[in-house]
Amino acid sequence: MKLFVGLGNPGPKYAGNRHNIGFMALDRLAEDHGFAPWRKKFQGQVSEGKFGSEKVVLLKPETFMNLSGQSVGEAMRFYKLESTDVTVFHDELDLAPGKCRVKSGGGHAGHNGLRSIHQHLGPHYDRVRLGIGHPGHKDAVAGYVLRDFAKADQDWLDDLIRGISDGAPHLAAGDSGKFMNAVALRVAPPRSSTSKPKAAKPAPEPQPEPEDTRSPMQKLMDKFK
Repeated sequence: MKLFVGLGNPGPKYAGNRHNIGFMALDRLAEDHGFAPWRKKFQGQVSEGKFGSEKVVLLKPETFMNLSGQSVGEAMRFYKLESTDVTVFHDELDLAPGKCRVKSGGGHAGHNGLRSIHQHLGPHYDRVRLGIGHPGHKDAVAGYVLRDFAKADQDWLDDLIRGISDGAPHLAAGDSGKFMNAVALRVAPPRSSTSKPKAAKPAPEPQPEPEDTRSPMQKLMDKFK
């Protein structure tokens, strides 16, 4: 059994924020794969489903970001899971928008949601880092993550979220490589092999040499000019 946790803040005020990309990922996953309706539990929203024989519980903590670990710890204890059964989906400032990386263990890099989870679980859980880019200065970070994604972000955001949903069964099975491939197929799809290459411009036809009308005597005289 796996526990997938999406990080964000509760309520419509925050729904479109960059900080809520973890919630967005789980919402898409639940919808695409026919998971049970969301219900209140563990100080958050929970939805359950299966990928093959693997049961997966989705959790969106509603404690606000800074206290996410309370909700995750409660769920983990209820289901008698190890921290290594937990995968957290969260926004990542240090990745370019639309990039996705899977990481096992490590530090929280100043992310308040991860910091709280560290306090309740320790560092040994998996993360799916979802790139949102960096505003350029650390003083601008708080305002940046708590603002909605721009209209210009919607295309790559939709591709990324759909790719995560596509790859979720592989992630639940512990195959992060296949998960990343599924994301890449959405974010950077290969060019169609059926598309016709552009026709090369025809090479210019060689021009015939001008006919030499000089007499043999003239040719000989021209050599000595």
